[in-house]
Amino acid sequence: MRKTITDSDLSIGLFNDSYPPVMDGVAVAVRNYAYWLSKKGEKVKVITPKTPEEIKETEFELLRYASLPLINRKPYRFGMPYVDIVFLNKLFIKSKFKIVHAHCPFSSGHMALYTAKVQKIPIVATFHSKYRDDFERVTKSRKAANTILKTIMPFFDHADEVWIPQAAVEETIREYGYKGKVEVVNNGTDLTPDAPIAEVKSEARKKMNIGEDEFIFLFVGQHIWEKNTRTIIESLELLKDLPFKMFFVGTGYAENEMKALVTEKKLDDKVIFTGNIYDRDSLKNHYAAADLFLFPSLYDNAPLVIREAAALHTPSIVVEDSTTAEIFKDNVNGFLIKNSPEALAEKIRIVTQDKNIIFAVGENASRTIARSWENIADEVLDRYKNLIARKC
Repeated sequence: MRKTITDSDLSIGLFNDSYPPVMDGVAVAVRNYAYWLSKKGEKVKVITPKTPEEIKETEFELLRYASLPLINRKPYRFGMPYVDIVFLNKLFIKSKFKIVHAHCPFSSGHMALYTAKVQKIPIVATFHSKYRDDFERVTKSRKAANTILKTIMPFFDHADEVWIPQAAVEETIREYGYKGKVEVVNNGTDLTPDAPIAEVKSEARKKMNIGEDEFIFLFVGQHIWEKNTRTIIESLELLKDLPFKMFFVGTGYAENEMKALVTEKKLDDKVIFTGNIYDRDSLKNHYAAADLFLFPSLYDNAPLVIREAAALHTPSIVVEDSTTAEIFKDNVNGFLIKNSPEALAEKIRIVTQDKNIIFAVGENASRTIARSWENIADEVLDRYKNLIARKC
C-alpha cells in the first residue's frame, strides 16, 4: 500500500552557493534559517556545494554536490550539481519539499528553481549581494559585468516571491533590471549578551588580554578590496599616536595584500589578522571587546556583521549614503562618515575622546538594529505558510 505523504514528511529546502566552512553573511543567514526553522519543528535540508573541509550538522540535513575551487574567488566554489549522480538521487528521488528558498542565483539557485518546477511547489528567492561588483572585479570591465548581469537577473523573474534584506536594497535590484514585487525580510543575529553588557564586555577584554586603556577596533567580513578595507588600513596610519589594536576577522583574495599594506604602513604591532573564526563564542568575544566596528563598505547590501556588532552594543562607523547606512542616524545608533581614510580617522579620533558617546550609541544600536534569528524565523515561517497556502 502506498504511503500517504503528510506535511511532516515534507522539507523546507534552503539553497545557497556558500555555507560554512565558506563564511560570508549569506552563509551565516542560511545556517541560522536552517537551525531556527528546525527548532520550530520543521524538517529542513540545506543544499550547497561540497568543500574540502566539511562540517557536520545535527539539527538538519546537509546535501552537498560536486564543486571545483574558484581560483579568483577563494574560498568560493564552482558548483556542478548536474554531474553528481549521488546528490541528484538524494535531491530528486529521496527528498520531498513543500517550499524551496534560493539565496543566490547561481548553481544552487538553479537547482532550487528546477526542484520547484519538478515538484510543483513555491520558490522564494532572496537578493542578497551586489553581484555586478564581483563580475566587474573578475572581468575588469563594467560592460562585461553588465552583460553577465543580464544573464543572471531573469532568475528572479521565476520566483514566486523575491525578498530583500533591507528596504534600501530595492534600489540595487531595480538598477540591475528586476521589475517585479519585492518583500523586505530582515536578517538577524544569534549573538546576544547573556549578562549585563558591561560585564560581558569586561570579561571579553580579559579573555583577549586587552588593557582597559586600549581602544579596540574591529572588522569582520571577506578580506576583499570591494569592502573598502584599504580605507580602514590607511585611516589607521593616521592614528598611530592612539593606543589601539585593530582586529581583521575573516579571509579573502586580498588578505595577503592587506597584510602587505599593514607592513608598509608600519602597523604590524597594532593590527591582528585572525583568519576565519568559526566558534561563535570566540567571535562574540571579539564583538563585545571592540569599542568600534569599522565598516566603510560600499559593496554590501544589508550586512549581518553590523547587526551582530550592535547586539553586543558595539557601534559601527559606516559611509553615509551607502546601502548599509540606511538604518543609521549619525551619533544616535551609529557613526556616519564621508568615504575617505581621513574622514574615518577623524571620526575615530573624535568619538574615542569620550567613551560615554560610544556607550550611548552602542546602547541605541542594540535597541534599534539587533533582532534575533529566532524572531526572524517566526516571520519567515509565517511567510512560507502563507505562500504555500496561496500557491498549493
